[in-house]
Amino acid sequence: MSSRITEPKQLNEDRYLDSTLRPCSFDEYVGQEKIKDNLKILIEAANQRKEAIDHILLSGSSGLGKTTLAYIIAKEMNSNIKITSGPAIEKVGDLASILTNLQPGDILFIDEIHRLNKTIEETLYPVMEDFVLDIIIGKGPSARTLQLELPRFTMIGATTRTGLISSPLRSRFGATYRLDFYQQPDIESIIDRSAKILKVSIDNPEALRIIAQSSRRTPRVANRLLKRVRDYSQVRGNGIINQQTSQEALQMLEIDQYGLEPTDRRLLEMIITKFNGGPVGLHALAAACQEETETIADVHEPYLLQLGFLDRTPRGRIATKLAYNHLGLNYPEDSRNSLL
Repeated sequence: MSSRITEPKQLNEDRYLDSTLRPCSFDEYVGQEKIKDNLKILIEAANQRKEAIDHILLSGSSGLGKTTLAYIIAKEMNSNIKITSGPAIEKVGDLASILTNLQPGDILFIDEIHRLNKTIEETLYPVMEDFVLDIIIGKGPSARTLQLELPRFTMIGATTRTGLISSPLRSRFGATYRLDFYQQPDIESIIDRSAKILKVSIDNPEALRIIAQSSRRTPRVANRLLKRVRDYSQVRGNGIINQQTSQEALQMLEIDQYGLEPTDRRLLEMIITKFNGGPVGLHALAAACQEETETIADVHEPYLLQLGFLDRTPRGRIATKLAYNHLGLNYPEDSRNSLL
């Protein structure tokens, strides 16, 4: 199983932390500047016309702030927000119950929208286009369609796997934004803000840099690491986070300076040692590492690709020269790897 420390998906222990530290406005939201600028224009124009904004699709890895953006959009629009997820909507009746309780201007946020089943997805087409819900009553020749008019609302979908969303559903979103991994200065600003909210003392910029560097460029991981380093500093130090306690806490957690934990390193080592550096298919790699394919694809692979430690080809995954160097292994200068 992947480390719970660097897991970008929300864990049960994160719920209180996320709600406490969640930014409430665009000014408090650090990073993703282009997306924020576009959203501000979209929202201001809709407010001037006194209309609901277009349906929005937010994509990107877990923990980058898609849910937070949805809350901020709702606040800027002075709208109520209803939250659900793709797996939670199993039947058309579940969807109908949600939709018929919406008020004009409300925002419906569907997390993991790529996990909607086909029937629900097809039901959403007229809902998103014409704000009508078609319900089939009865079966066989006597079946008839009941059409319910819905108030104009905004749907915000969030996904980590854009490729799993069908083209018809994707085309019905008026605006699509992809959240990128954060830059080091932004992560440092997020940690500094979170530390002040949690009333944690950080005595120098170097301690802040060390935590940020190991945060996988992901705000949720950064906040989780801050909490762990805080605990270590409280027990093994004087309660103030400094350079030494930051380094020692991360070493105890087996997280290196790039934010890689044992499972990340094992994946790279497996590609290099068992599969001669690759290419290797996802299912073969998952079986060799005894990991779930979804965990590798959603948790480990996106960040390893960002670091340049992994490359994806039509034939499978390949470990790059940077991965060999990071693990202290000799890089084979053959024709296959020279193409990277």
